Amino acid sequence: MLLEVIGLEVRYGGIRAVKGIDLAVEEGELVCLIGANGAGKSTTLRAICGLLPLHSGTVRYQDGDLAGVPAFRLPRRGLVMVPEGRGIFPQLTVEENLAMGAFVHSDARVKSDMERQFEIFPRLRERRGQTAGTLSGGEQQMLAIARALMARPKLLLLDEPSMGLAPLLVARIFEIVREIASHGVTILLVEQNARLALEVAARGYVMESGSIAVAADTRALLADPKVREAYLGEGVA
Repeated sequence: MLLEVIGLEVRYGGIRAVKGIDLAVEEGELVCLIGANGAGKSTTLRAICGLLPLHSGTVRYQDGDLAGVPAFRLPRRGLVMVPEGRGIFPQLTVEENLAMGAFVHSDARVKSDMERQFEIFPRLRERRGQTAGTLSGGEQQMLAIARALMARPKLLLLDEPSMGLAPLLVARIFEIVREIASHGVTILLVEQNARLALEVAARGYVMESGSIAVAADTRALLADPKVREAYLGEGVA
């Protein structure tokens, strides 16, 4: 098991934002975590990668406990997150942002890694010398994903990659997510666009009010009347 979360509880003061959840991701899987806004999805990702303290529970990655491991050390171990809101460096150029993503590596492959990102994201090649803060929202999302890939992740955490994007760009982002997964990168995807997330992933977890309500393969979730009504906007006859 590449990632195993056991009894994860996160609190904001006296509020239990995540209520003792369990989830797991096998190496090579693309797993999604869906749910309404405020369900605790992003909080879960932030806790997994050490950006929020655990009230209780265990996060195991590559059979090692991540307790006490600082977030900045995780990329060296292959655990990388693309945060909600992208988190790019707006004053740096596209190329400089990509170089920042490769801070954990200093070998000869960095140049070829960057070239690979320009192949996946041709728009970034066209804008390689442009200040990142002047890019469109979709281009910034592409840059955030490309920067994460520069770290050569074994596990990529994607937090709301479609947020704020036009439908055509959302479709392109999900094509890219599928392509990344096809090259062997394990992905845990948090996404409010439940239909697209379920269509691209193999397994899914449905989160409600800080708890896991349903966990199943995505075919079963797409066929589940409750999931279809609550998250896919389909009425149940």
